[in-house]
Amino acid sequence: MSAIAHSRILGSGFVVGEHKVKNEVLSKVCDTTDEWIKERSGIEERYFVREGTGTSDLGLGAAKKALENAQVDAKDIDYIVVATMTPDYYFPGVGSLIQAKLGLSNIPALDIRQQCSGFIYGLQVCDALIRSGAAKKLLFVGCEIHSGFMPFSKKGWDVVMGESNEPISQEEKDWNSKFRHLLVLFGDAAGAVVMGPSEDGKRGLLGFSLHSDGNNVESLYVPSAGFKYRPYFSEAHVKEGRFVPVMDGRTVFKMAVTKMPEAVMEVCQKTGHTLDDINLVIPHQANLRISEGVQKQLKLPDSRMYNNIQRYGNTTAATIPIAYDECRTSGRIKQGDLVCFVGLGAGFHWGAALMRE
Repeated sequence: MSAIAHSRILGSGFVVGEHKVKNEVLSKVCDTTDEWIKERSGIEERYFVREGTGTSDLGLGAAKKALENAQVDAKDIDYIVVATMTPDYYFPGVGSLIQAKLGLSNIPALDIRQQCSGFIYGLQVCDALIRSGAAKKLLFVGCEIHSGFMPFSKKGWDVVMGESNEPISQEEKDWNSKFRHLLVLFGDAAGAVVMGPSEDGKRGLLGFSLHSDGNNVESLYVPSAGFKYRPYFSEAHVKEGRFVPVMDGRTVFKMAVTKMPEAVMEVCQKTGHTLDDINLVIPHQANLRISEGVQKQLKLPDSRMYNNIQRYGNTTAATIPIAYDECRTSGRIKQGDLVCFVGLGAGFHWGAALMRE
């Protein structure tokens, strides 16, 4: 069997949670405003799922759209890879759930956990599987339900989901406001791509630049639901709000605006390209201010940097495939364009991938 030069994306698709939540709604449950949120993050709205919806359900919706877009039958998929940090259950992962919901046979289903850089890490895994011959038609899904992190009570959720206009108590609003810098950022969504070998050996994934550094783990992590605790999740953790992520915003911002541009330049060097060759950079959508900082470091015009966090918030492993699908369907990316994906997430993990559309 001859070696496969490159893998490429054959189709893409995405879905979001059923309920749109504008910034003004969050001001009803915590001490914030539309202006405060937009100034710090650029976000104007996000989507949340109804209670009972699983991450695998969103992943399934995105998978079906990607399969349709690629004109590939689900039965032709021979490998599933899923990137998520918010699975339906602590275990098992989401991959096998999506496999079952698609009605597929006993094909491999692999889950990875690289948080906001999950899609970039996953692309390298998928590329290796296809180039090695382990997979011929592969489904790669990035999916997240972040609404489970939210500290709202049942009454608070009724307000957020538009089911009640009754004000919550000041005590509850004060509790929620302890976490406002985080709860305003996240949304629920899934993005998926179908991948296979590049027919002409020219289009597809050209190279990667991936890195990790565990020295600052506590700058972005969830301080509960881990097996250093007995039990791994307790009533005290709930009362203390330890199910909500902890984030040192200054550290994350500094890391992102430093490491993401470095990764872009490194992947260019590895593949024999220059920054001028890149038609479009699609960064992980963590915060518009971070994306603007990366753009400034790379000295790129607006026409070569894509942002959509304003409409969806941070959807972690789903942000890049959602943005990519929007660019493909709108004509922002054309065949032959050089596209760079870049991101940084908890761990810390960061990296970039370069692809010829």
